[in-house]
Amino acid sequence: MVDAKGRNMKCLTFLLMLPESVKSRSSKSPKTASPSGSSKLPPVCYEIITLKGKKKKKMAADLFPAKKSPSDGGDGSVTGTTVTTVTGSTSSSSDSSSSSSSSSGSGSTVQQYHQQNLNNNNTIQNCNWQGLYSTIRERNSVMFNNELMADVHFLVGQPGGTERLPGHRYVLAVGSSVFHAMFYGELAENKGEIRIPDVEPAAFLAMLKYIYCDEIDLSADTVLATLYAAKKYIVPHLARACVNFLETSLSAKNACVLLSQSCLFEEPELTQRCWEVIDAQAELALRSEGFCDIDAQTLESILQRETLNTKELVVFEAALSWAEAECQRKEITLSIDNKRKVLGEAVYLIRIPTMALDDFANGAAQSGVLTLHETNDIFLWYTAANKPELQFASEPRKGLSPQRCHRFQSCAYRSNQWRYRGRCDSIQFAVDKRVFIAGFGLYGSSCGSAEYSARIELKRQGVLLGQNHTKYFSDGSSNTFPVWFEYPVQIEPDTFYTASVVLDGSELSYFGQEGVTEVQCGRVTYQFQCSSDSTNGTGVQGGQIPELIFYA
Repeated sequence: MVDAKGRNMKCLTFLLMLPESVKSRSSKSPKTASPSGSSKLPPVCYEIITLKGKKKKKMAADLFPAKKSPSDGGDGSVTGTTVTTVTGSTSSSSDSSSSSSSSSGSGSTVQQYHQQNLNNNNTIQNCNWQGLYSTIRERNSVMFNNELMADVHFLVGQPGGTERLPGHRYVLAVGSSVFHAMFYGELAENKGEIRIPDVEPAAFLAMLKYIYCDEIDLSADTVLATLYAAKKYIVPHLARACVNFLETSLSAKNACVLLSQSCLFEEPELTQRCWEVIDAQAELALRSEGFCDIDAQTLESILQRETLNTKELVVFEAALSWAEAECQRKEITLSIDNKRKVLGEAVYLIRIPTMALDDFANGAAQSGVLTLHETNDIFLWYTAANKPELQFASEPRKGLSPQRCHRFQSCAYRSNQWRYRGRCDSIQFAVDKRVFIAGFGLYGSSCGSAEYSARIELKRQGVLLGQNHTKYFSDGSSNTFPVWFEYPVQIEPDTFYTASVVLDGSELSYFGQEGVTEVQCGRVTYQFQCSSDSTNGTGVQGGQIPELIFYA
């Protein structure tokens, strides 16, 4: 005797072997129920199907290593496997990295995902599409932003910009413990639509793309909003990728904004990175547009920072710029009194008594933000023997202590000339940790005191990052003499940079010798190699630019 399961399998095999014409008619014929309530033949459940080949998406099994694999063969069958990728630009401007709610960027991202939704729904033409994909990851990716089998919908975004996005409870619960509690926990509610007003649609879709496709798709416009979504729904690997993206794009222009966000998201590593940039490049950071966008608590933390590496006048001017922006945010009249009002007690964190007297007299004293009594007391503090008590901090900031990487073991001088005469001394270097090059230490005259004119430059792959044209005085000793850039230059690890100087002055000077290719300086390792820009004899073994002065 053959049981019912065996009969069904035989019928199924028979149907699959039928000619297409017969099978087509069978599938199109109406189903008529038998008196017993079941059909005489089992229904046709499987069809021989074809699937139009589409461009293979890059997948992410883990966050960083990228390994390409064969793509689809164009004949309708998908032969490729997944590819790990992290996408997105690393713009360093505050406008791009901090404006996570940019309408243009998020809008285009949502349109891109909706197009994928349309492509997915058009592709799924019958019920054996699963057989065309070799991995569960690829099959799940087909479900991303797809109405097929969707059992929940999300209304994402604030009123006026809401997007209705499909979801699949099981896939979401596997990807997030929050979704698991929402759909399968003890307090789960069987709602068909869930409103999420505090997440941007583009960021929510980026999170869904990671959950469904194991693909990380970040951009400067959406990364902060995506980090918020990843934190809210506890998707830690996506959150880590967002933080890595932000660290990569970190610069003086967006460091203050990212500091504010890193504290909000409780990301201590990102917070520390932001402080490193703000301390070393304080003047650039405080004068950036992003500084005016920070909250009052972050403002206070910056104003009381002991290691800010800038003049106090710059700190004062930055605080006034923030006050103007805060008045506009609060929609109050832009006046001197209101600036002082929005600054509140934070004004006393500015160390006004540590300014040079000229800076105070021509700047803070005439700004109108200080009261007449405060201005008078500070003038007395500068000049009087009996100094009045002030509410302002009067101890100068410590700033950062510069470190020096010395690459020669000895120095010497020749009886003949070193022959500068407009020629370039240059060397290439790389570091294993992020540092900030503040200047070079240079040799001077070996025959008494002399003054040199120096044009120093720092380049990366031919792109000029920092320069200065200045003078320095040498006293005839074999010491090195510092020459500074206008602003410290941020140096990323594992990339070679070119340090160059063109000197004009006494040609009888000291030069370095017994140079080394690798120098350990504190926690930073420097590697040196010869530069093709060097036309005056400087190289790894000897020459000029004996020191790199840096903050780390």
